[in-house]
Amino acid sequence: MWDWLNRRTGGFRPALMMVIGFLAVILTGAALLSTPLASRTGTWTDPMTALFTATSATCVTGLVLVDTAQYWSGFGQMVLLLLIQVGGLGFMTMATLFSLLTRRTITLRERMVLSTGLNLTDPAGIVRLTRRVLLGTLAFEGAGAAILAGRFSMDFGLAEGIKLGVFHAVSAFCNAGFDLLGKEKAFASVSAYVDDPVVCLTLMALIIIGGLGFFVWSDVYEKRRFQRFGLHTKLTLVTTAALILLGWLLTLWFEWTNPATLGALTPPGRVLAAGFQSVTLRTAGFSALDQGALTDSSLGMAVIWMLIGGSPGSTAGGLKTVTAAVLLLAAWTAVCGKTDVIAFERRISPRAIMNAVTMLVVGTVFTVGGAIIMSHIEALPLLPCLYEVASAFGTAGLSTGITPSLSGFSHCMLIALMYFGRVGVLTLGVGILMRRQSPPKIAYPEGSVMVG
Repeated sequence: MWDWLNRRTGGFRPALMMVIGFLAVILTGAALLSTPLASRTGTWTDPMTALFTATSATCVTGLVLVDTAQYWSGFGQMVLLLLIQVGGLGFMTMATLFSLLTRRTITLRERMVLSTGLNLTDPAGIVRLTRRVLLGTLAFEGAGAAILAGRFSMDFGLAEGIKLGVFHAVSAFCNAGFDLLGKEKAFASVSAYVDDPVVCLTLMALIIIGGLGFFVWSDVYEKRRFQRFGLHTKLTLVTTAALILLGWLLTLWFEWTNPATLGALTPPGRVLAAGFQSVTLRTAGFSALDQGALTDSSLGMAVIWMLIGGSPGSTAGGLKTVTAAVLLLAAWTAVCGKTDVIAFERRISPRAIMNAVTMLVVGTVFTVGGAIIMSHIEALPLLPCLYEVASAFGTAGLSTGITPSLSGFSHCMLIALMYFGRVGVLTLGVGILMRRQSPPKIAYPEGSVMVG
């Protein structure tokens, strides 16, 4: 894949290679899904459905126009599984796997693209990290598949249980949210297992591990003690834990007496379902509760959680946990009248703060602007539209149920948002907008503005 892209692009910047690479994977997947082999009816699938589904799978989102189990054949489901795996790990990580298997030398440019895909600034040691990513993925997905296969085999038989175990383990680890449990009821997701601790806890563990980020795995594996972890790892772990705990408590508070969600469950089931809801909001896309029946308070919280998403360099999307942490630390620093943003006795660079602000502004404009446009075009209330748009941009994949009935224009907008959310705002900007930079020849005097 790398050689083909390199020949077609003439050796573009690594960021642009990421932009083009994901687009190539999406278009290839859409072409395969549109064929009669991919549908259960053996007929051609319309281009919009194929493109939307391929984008959702490659961008590990989970929004769908048709139920995965009821519409797609075994071949179509296999294509989706491959798109999810490639989209979750990154197309260059998968290409590197073939290079390692064939003992092909990995060039410096390939290492640079790998670094871009994993959100790293230094390509040093990237091949070793990629090996760990591949081995860790195999181990985590394999363990999750074994547990889920054992549980599903009790309900569907051994062969079907293994199939469901593998598919859902890969989908959960890659934070994709695609499921094959809608055979009896379309778009049911994992609602039949809302109070099943084996299924819910296994999926939650896979979602969290996949959403932490590959660099965090490596850092934890090497250093093993929190005090020795790097700043990025510390911020990722603390922010992830805080978001999960806070989302869990808020969901319990907002939904405890809602008969359409937690209110219909036993107290232990409510606690488990609320925890699952908090975790799945972090770009996972599995739905154990009816998202359309959530209270407005829960929907509002969900929008924020979906936009934050997972962590940098992970299988998840969104603005990322470290971005949220940096923004909160910068705001606290400003309120305290200080200038240096400090976390765990380390100063955060102005460039990192600028990147975080950029992502927040662009993400907010895309989400709010898209929701307003969708609300006007579809004549729907703003909050459900905001939920759907945030789910697409944050690659969360959760839906209140309105996505299949939206117009073609709204579907195209969601496709674009899923793509932007997965590839990354900064990667798109660097890959498309940035030209060769040279040191500025003029230093302008500082001006004074009033803020606040």
